[in-house]
Amino acid sequence: MTTTPTDDTTGRRYGFPSRLRLTHAREFRAVFDARLRHHAGPMLVHARPNGRDHPRLGLSISRKVGHSVVRSRLRRHLREAFRLLQHDFPNGYDIVISMRRHEPLMFAEYQRLLFKAIRAIDRRVRDGGGSAP
Repeated sequence: MTTTPTDDTTGRRYGFPSRLRLTHAREFRAVFDARLRHHAGPMLVHARPNGRDHPRLGLSISRKVGHSVVRSRLRRHLREAFRLLQHDFPNGYDIVISMRRHEPLMFAEYQRLLFKAIRAIDRRVRDGGGSAP
């Protein structure tokens, strides 16, 4: 039996089960239609409040970003950044990350950019500039 990693001090679970993923085209479309987005470096983060107590992630990495090895590495970095930050996000959001072509960054930089983008989107929603579910 496999267990999900936890942080020994807080007991938080840091897995990436299917309930944390956007898997259907209609879910991606709903996020894109919400028109809440933030540019952070090469990253474009689309979000939509989801009314849940947890965020969900979808990735949209175009072939323009690079060949399959580059895209796969980027997806792994972004999933890992999301997995580690999921408990620090302010509210439950459906998140879709798109990337522009760029020189590869260090993992910590992707993590910083993702957190910055989600924080900016949440601030916009709280200030009344975004849509609620």
